[in-house]
Amino acid sequence: MSAKNTSYLKQLDGIRFIAVSLVLIDHWSDDRLKIPFGFLGVCIFFVLSGFLITRILLNAKDKDEALGRSHRFSLKQFYIRRTIRIFPVYYLSILMLYVLNVPPVREKIIWCLTYSTNIYIAIHQSWLGVIDHLWSLAVEEQFYLFFPFVVFFIPSRYLVRVLYGFIILSVALRFVLFLNNVAWMASYVLMPTCLDAFGMGGLLAYFFYHKNEKVKAFITNKLWLVLSIVVYAGVVGISKMISEEQNIITIVFLRLFESLLALFLVGNAAYNFGGMARFVLENKVAVYLGRISYGIYIYHNFIYNYYHSGPLHPTVRVLNKLPFIAHHLPLKFIFLYAVTVAAATVSWFLIEKPINQWKDKFGY
Repeated sequence: MSAKNTSYLKQLDGIRFIAVSLVLIDHWSDDRLKIPFGFLGVCIFFVLSGFLITRILLNAKDKDEALGRSHRFSLKQFYIRRTIRIFPVYYLSILMLYVLNVPPVREKIIWCLTYSTNIYIAIHQSWLGVIDHLWSLAVEEQFYLFFPFVVFFIPSRYLVRVLYGFIILSVALRFVLFLNNVAWMASYVLMPTCLDAFGMGGLLAYFFYHKNEKVKAFITNKLWLVLSIVVYAGVVGISKMISEEQNIITIVFLRLFESLLALFLVGNAAYNFGGMARFVLENKVAVYLGRISYGIYIYHNFIYNYYHSGPLHPTVRVLNKLPFIAHHLPLKFIFLYAVTVAAATVSWFLIEKPINQWKDKFGY
């Protein structure tokens, strides 16, 4: 298999930058925006994760088969590398919040330590304040627990069917939950109800890895990207016409159309956008911010969130002393983004980057 199929794809860091920025815009917008940018940003991350993880696992499977070894080696390598990349910053953040007695970390510490805050949210129909955004990391970890076994132990000729099955199953589960009047948060945060996003990313990885030229021509046809944007906007518009509250469109179908849009974004970036899009995704600022996007995502909610940062929160107190910034949304966003990037930069150079170098010892 060509090294090109598993090499670093620069524009995907630009996609990470876009995804994390959409989440930040949503959480910092003072409830003025009526477009679910946060939902879309998280969905882009899920599709991107499905793409990257599937690509890694397909490469590992081919190497195992070429060397005549069992998949136990690659399973161990995969989980070690994921642990090195994800756990340090996550658990350090949880530890600091626990020591500082930031609610509700102490009360929900077991849920935090076991990457199951999404399950808590679904069961109790309640967000978790400063740590509510960690639900998406829980979803990804739960996906990582079983998906390598799917790739390694299901014959390759059936993998595409399984990934299509993920998409169908996810939409069907959301529909069943809706029909049974289960709170919308369950449909949003449970891992099985997010599988359409991971499934689309996996399908893209499969065809990318195996150099399917027909799929490449389809994905890189900008007509489909434009159409996916128009359809997504239409779905959001229709949902608002039905109700400003959660409804069948937002609960059952929105993630499906978010995933389609993300599929074309990630796919075009994987095959390399040209023109202005290339400039946006490959400029040094976008690439750097995409590279540290994990830290940006984790820390942003601690720094500020319109929905749960109370009057005694340090950032709120600073903003109260800077009314010109506090009451000017674009300036407020720039200020908060700068603070968050500063925190993520310190984290990247002091914690993440040094620890990530250990992954080289467990390369494929």
